[in-house]
Amino acid sequence: MNQWPLVIVPVYNAVAATTACLDALARNLPPGANVLLINDASTDAAISPLLEMYKQSNNWLLINNPVNLGFVKTANIGLRSAAADAVLLNSDAVVTSDWLPRLQRAAATDPAIATVTPWTNNGEIASLPGFCQANPVPADPEAVARVIAASGPAEYPQLPTAVGFCMLITAKAIRQLGYFDDTTFGLGYGEENDYSRRAVNAGLRNVLCDNAYVCHLGNQSFGPRGLSPGDESMRRLLNCHPDYLEIVGSYISEDPLAKRREKLLAALSAEGVALD
Repeated sequence: MNQWPLVIVPVYNAVAATTACLDALARNLPPGANVLLINDASTDAAISPLLEMYKQSNNWLLINNPVNLGFVKTANIGLRSAAADAVLLNSDAVVTSDWLPRLQRAAATDPAIATVTPWTNNGEIASLPGFCQANPVPADPEAVARVIAASGPAEYPQLPTAVGFCMLITAKAIRQLGYFDDTTFGLGYGEENDYSRRAVNAGLRNVLCDNAYVCHLGNQSFGPRGLSPGDESMRRLLNCHPDYLEIVGSYISEDPLAKRREKLLAALSAEGVALD
């Protein structure tokens, strides 16, 4: 197998969530994989020593932005540092066992794959148990991940868009598409949707890694700054992709993942694993 994807974690404040993210990452990173932490000029004084500690104890990479650039430009710094595939991981995401090998195996199944997104509790079209809902973080994420991994062969169903909380981007996509549009999408929201639709327009695919699970708290860094995926974000996205709402609305209406979710929920119930 090729080298591991570079795991990129942009960080802005949110000490508790970032600590949970990096603890889980340190526990569940395969040998030889590397992490790039990028401190986007956090205003919380506790962040800098926290990231330095993880850098030193795990031999990770660390970049400190001299000024706050926002998520999209910070993510692009990370993507430009990747020699092969890359994973953008929000600092409020909590990974589980074997998450990275499963994402990488998914990406390797088809040279036309641009992005890979795992199941999660809070990730719109990739959410469990409620579709397009912000479900609570389960009490035992590892148990959830184990049942999902054991629930039959992965199918890697196609998605209209990746979900940015945990998003593998293939080296081919980076070569073909470049990076996020940091001019249009500024501080964040909409950049992964734009990238995903650019991928589709270029003949590439976005898929769900349906045998991997990563928790997502949601709105830990952007929330305190008053940012949300509201009307202005959607306006920018529709200016780039006028058919976006029609495509995603049709996908949600058809809900092609319904049977896969039902199978997973039945398996979780049979094992006595709760999702709340």
